Amino acid sequence: MSDPQRERSGGESNPGEDPELDDLLDELETLEETVDDPEELEQVRETMRVARRVSTPSAFGRVIRGFDRHDAAEAAVGSVLIGVPMLAEGGTLEIGAHLATHPALLVATLFATVGLVVGVLYVAEIQQVEIYQPFFGVVPRRLVGVLTISFLSATLLMTGWGRIDWTTPWLALCQTTVTFVPMAVGAALGDILPGS
Repeated sequence: MSDPQRERSGGESNPGEDPELDDLLDELETLEETVDDPEELEQVRETMRVARRVSTPSAFGRVIRGFDRHDAAEAAVGSVLIGVPMLAEGGTLEIGAHLATHPALLVATLFATVGLVVGVLYVAEIQQVEIYQPFFGVVPRRLVGVLTISFLSATLLMTGWGRIDWTTPWLALCQTTVTFVPMAVGAALGDILPGS
């Protein structure tokens, strides 16, 4: 379930930009609070989503929904653009070697990465990102797509450019994880900044 206050892209981020839209959304939010029937409630929410999409012409402030091939390509480009400097940086391998001897730090790094990506996609409100048809009813498709694409990009580039040696898989995984961190943030930004 999404919070209707956070879903508003026109009223809170750009107050007064479109007073008629603000009035319409206010009325729909009032209606949303009074509707008891689940089907009618979903119709009101869908009307709110459509109103936001139709009314926002710029790249910023759009409602972003779903995760398709176009989004995946944007995420891949964003991850590579941010990740390439990490591939050339020797510190990446040193940090990975440190994480290999401190598994708790590796786990913390992975959790922090997921947290950063969630923050970019859903909390920072750079764009209005809706959770659409989540896996198992809970896990957002966009989050899974961005994390998967960035980790695969990190693995392929680190392997292809000879930065890791898979004869020591644990060390290679830890070093790839270090590259994955900025690539995941780059993938999230690359995906949502164009506003598709």
